[in-house]
Order: sequence, then C-alpha cells, then structure tokens
Amino acid sequence: MRVRHEAFDTHTLVTSALLLGLSVVLHQLQLFHFPQGGSVTAGAMLPLILIAYRFGMGTGVLAGFVYGMINIVQDPFILHPVQVLFDYPLPFMAMGLAGLCRDNLYLGSALAFGGRFLCHFISGVVFFGSYAPEGMSPVWYSLIFNGSFLLTEFVICCIVLKILPVKRLVDNILPTHS
Repeated sequence: MRVRHEAFDTHTLVTSALLLGLSVVLHQLQLFHFPQGGSVTAGAMLPLILIAYRFGMGTGVLAGFVYGMINIVQDPFILHPVQVLFDYPLPFMAMGLAGLCRDNLYLGSALAFGGRFLCHFISGVVFFGSYAPEGMSPVWYSLIFNGSFLLTEFVICCIVLKILPVKRLVDNILPTHS
C-alpha cells in the first residue's frame, strides 16, 4: 500500500467544507430516529466517505471530528462526558478510515462503518446497557441496536455509491492538485 501525501490547502478546505455541509443537510433527512439516539438518514455519511476517499484518511478524520462537533450541537443525547467521545467525535472520525482503501470504495466504506460501529457499540455496552430489556445482555442489546441502524446506513451509502458516478465525480468535480 502506497502512502500518499495529503495537502491541506484552500481547495481541500473548501471542498471538504462543502461536503461537510452536505452531510449536515443529509442528516436532517432522517428516515428513522431512535429515542436513545442514532438515526437512519438519507446517506449522511457518504460525503464524509468521499472526503476520505478523495483527500485521504487524515483529512477524512479531521472532517469527521468537525462533523461530530456539529452533530452534538444539532442532536445531543448526553449521559456522561466519556460517552460524548464515543458517540460524537470518535465514530465520525472513524469515517476517515475509508481513506485507507482508496482503491476500493466499498471496502473503505465497510472499514469506516466498522470503526463507527465499534465506537457506538462500546458506548452502548458501557453507557446504554440499562436500556436493555429485562434479561437481555447489554452486549447483545448494543450489538442489535447499533448494528441495525448502522447496517441500514451502510447499505443506503452503498446503494447511493452504486448509483452515483463516483469515479467521474471525484475526477471532474473534485480535481487533483496541479
């Protein structure tokens, strides 16, 4: 795997900001919102994946952090300061992992959603285990709860990736640096 140098210039900043704005707008198009947090959206993570795909993991992680901070302002569900880390900045920073597999967008997306799932899963076990139905393990509860909405989000992103001409979009709308 070849490591690519990431340039953080005006082009990268402006393009990332526009894609972040698109993520925020898509987050508002919620198909379903769970009472304890978590939602299924119209592909809100796709622009974050595209940032990581186009500009690399470092820029993707930074964009995910910014998105997490915006998300906590828009849709907070806070039980504990450590829970905030595992439900807001860290899972969205994990979306930057898509930049590790820039040759395979679907594998990169799976890796990104896997990292996001891990963060939400830990938060679910540690902080939301008390919401588990009587007799159900907090581990199973977190696995089912977080797995259901994140798997649905992942499938939606993959469908949109399949429909969109991503390669042409990245090559033409997000041109490389000269």
